[in-house]
Amino acid sequence: MEIELKCIECGRSVGEGTTNRCECGGLLDVILDLDSLRERVSRKLFNSRLGSRRFPYRSGVWRFRELINPLIPDKDIVSRPEGNTNLYRHEKVEQYTGIKNLFLKHEGENPTGSFKDRGMTSGISEAKRLRMKVVACASTGNTASSLASYASLAGMKSVVFIPEGMIAFGKLSQAMAYGARVLQIKGNFDDAMSLVQESSHELKMYLLNSINPWRIEGQKSIIFELIQQFDWEPPDWVIVPAGNLGNTSAFGKAFHELGELELIDEIPRIASIQASGADPFYKTWKENLPRLEAVENPETIATAIKIGNPVSWKKALRTIKLTNGLVEEVTDQEIMDSKAVIDGSGIGCEPASAASVAGAKKLRESGVIDKNERVACIITGNILKDPDATINYHLSKLKKISPRFANKPTVIEPTTEAVRKEID
Repeated sequence: MEIELKCIECGRSVGEGTTNRCECGGLLDVILDLDSLRERVSRKLFNSRLGSRRFPYRSGVWRFRELINPLIPDKDIVSRPEGNTNLYRHEKVEQYTGIKNLFLKHEGENPTGSFKDRGMTSGISEAKRLRMKVVACASTGNTASSLASYASLAGMKSVVFIPEGMIAFGKLSQAMAYGARVLQIKGNFDDAMSLVQESSHELKMYLLNSINPWRIEGQKSIIFELIQQFDWEPPDWVIVPAGNLGNTSAFGKAFHELGELELIDEIPRIASIQASGADPFYKTWKENLPRLEAVENPETIATAIKIGNPVSWKKALRTIKLTNGLVEEVTDQEIMDSKAVIDGSGIGCEPASAASVAGAKKLRESGVIDKNERVACIITGNILKDPDATINYHLSKLKKISPRFANKPTVIEPTTEAVRKEID
């Protein structure tokens, strides 16, 4: 069995190695030999690995190893393990969105607190197979946290490029604690992304942003696991927050492969949700533009999706077309109110995660989603990733946001009567 790296622009095959782009500048896809895999994989095989204590199958990524990287040996797999994230339902969230069958897949339950761990276990494992010594990424926080953790686990050095003053401390602290060399770039994420690509090429660092095709392969497992949790009966919709568009890209590829392998009978529609202050992909899709027009100074409280020039937009657009999907935008007000509802249900998430629920609500209200359809919203990050945003929402300290669901602490006298008054 062979794996091919193929350019999504010109179709040229590229030999294995450290490159992430074709000579023409196009991004690369990992092309699996689906004809060969058809004889090797089945629902029964993947179900048999559920709950396994055997390495690497206790990972919710490597349980599907044939669809992630079927050629990598066990000795090169770097896993914490990741995945096996829960699927939640809550009446409060369903009432808020107006959707009766709404499910939340919580990727914030991964080891470093975000979905990035799924792509990173795949990417770092490939880096180890290639015997790389230094790995790098640009990040608004979650990628840096994940890269630092997995690199240290693998005995590699990691370098993360972050936009100065534009990263939540909950995420920055992880990157520092896990041992990454943190470089604060004077500029935004897109400036950091440009610099890390140039530096990785010049300094022979292995780049592990979602431009790396192996990152996308790992992130496909969100869909594999979600469909398995639905007993191989896909929902009507999968709704995902959209920043650099790695997940949107991965989800379309995952559904394509599941369909070709006859592991599912239907492909759900995918809705990719951007913040209105960082919405280049939404504008490209909405106006049917031939190219992406970057947002020079993206602005949103949802720092994880505060990206004005997403590198994976062509792959993501392919996903939207494949799934008859759509792209929507939501305001910071809608994001933070949705987050408060998710938090108040006992589930919790970081701001960017709530874009999926805010998007579901908006699409229901516009009539695009029917109230009886089954909808899976991807929750991408843990509530502790950005505690300042949470606290300031409840204290009414966020600019241009009027919290509908504020839960402000109350100062009282140290008496039982004062407690009784507050409780009553």
